[in-house]
Amino acid sequence: MFVTFILSKIRAYRRYRETVRELMQFTDRELEELGISRNEINVIARQNVASSTSA
Repeated sequence: MFVTFILSKIRAYRRYRETVRELMQFTDRELEELGISRNEINVIARQNVASSTSA
């Protein structure tokens, strides 16, 4: 059970890093078109992980 918990945390962290990495590749102009500022990327990545774990 502890191993399952740790593995789920690792998967969540990987999803978080992947989301951050993908969003950081956009230019400021592209992010602006999406309605995202660069300083919101970490928050959006955390929300993405939270929504995928609760679904």
